[in-house]
Amino acid sequence: MHTPVTIIGAGLGGLTLARVLHVHGIPVTVHEAESSPSARAQGGLLDIHDYNGQLALKAAGLLDEFHAIVLEGRQALRVLDRDGTVLLDQPDDGMGGRPEVQRGDLRQLLLDSLPAGTVRWGHKVSRVRALGEGRHEVTFADGGTVVTGLLVGADGAWSRVRPLLSTATPEYIGKSVVETYLFDAGTRHPAGAKAVGGGMLIAPSPGREIFAHREKDDTLHVYVGVSEPQDWFAAIDFTDAATASARIAQEFDGWAPELTALITDSDVPPVLRPLYALPAGHRWERVPGVTLLGDAAHLAAPNGEGANLAMLDGAELGEALAAHPDDIETALTEYERAMFPRSAETVMDEMPELDAHGVIDWFTGQGR
Repeated sequence: MHTPVTIIGAGLGGLTLARVLHVHGIPVTVHEAESSPSARAQGGLLDIHDYNGQLALKAAGLLDEFHAIVLEGRQALRVLDRDGTVLLDQPDDGMGGRPEVQRGDLRQLLLDSLPAGTVRWGHKVSRVRALGEGRHEVTFADGGTVVTGLLVGADGAWSRVRPLLSTATPEYIGKSVVETYLFDAGTRHPAGAKAVGGGMLIAPSPGREIFAHREKDDTLHVYVGVSEPQDWFAAIDFTDAATASARIAQEFDGWAPELTALITDSDVPPVLRPLYALPAGHRWERVPGVTLLGDAAHLAAPNGEGANLAMLDGAELGEALAAHPDDIETALTEYERAMFPRSAETVMDEMPELDAHGVIDWFTGQGR
């Protein structure tokens, strides 16, 4: 393949694509808006599944390196009722079906697997335009440009590449998550640490829910889900950490104190994260020389599959290009033909808003 691949976005999907292309000897450049790999925190734990994310890592030749960064025991799962009653307590089965890793560690693993200079940091896209015959020009915020015969948008929810293919834009799903962190949990936050256990905690209720992970260094990373319109959250002053935490905790009045403490005892100011999604089944007609992967293609409500799907997208696109080095359009068509139904099916499989008993029934019914 003689046409260098230009990837916009150095997230997990874009980097997996770059790695698979590198394995097959295909030239690739990744342009990333962030100024460096350490420009911001990279999020919390990810469970990497044996039916998608791990398949991507196998295609990238990185399974052994992946196993080295797995956090042992974090596949454990607890489901608590709002009064703190433990309804499900599953230990880590040690089978490796969905091992947990820190997102930042996984991203660094992928970065380390690429030749120096593959990722161009500080390249924020300001405009993308079609030049005809499958060629596109990308303009960056610093005024620089690049022209490419194969452009891949791996640039997330607010993709600058997506408008080349689709008029769809993400819409608020009616729910936001408030993130908190509790450090040195075993000694400083023992009640919360006991509630969470060794892996993941789910304490659900329709419209209100608490999820938490035990990350490395004895950190509890908490996601407090509240289903309200954006105007409701706009009335809360998140610049005042104590007031904001107290206001969110009010929505869990009557819940067990060890659960509400995961909100009020945060060691960092609470962070509001509104949730957006593209239309279910989002797809586009084939446009020469350009495609999308990950959230740029199929942004959905968090369901544990987003990072896995992005990585599988990247791996399958890379393998399709390697299989058709002299026919880019055949490769892109083959990739999209598999990607569209897979992402649509995953959205259909999302967990509805349930109470704790309903969540357990849902998990059991799904064979998870």
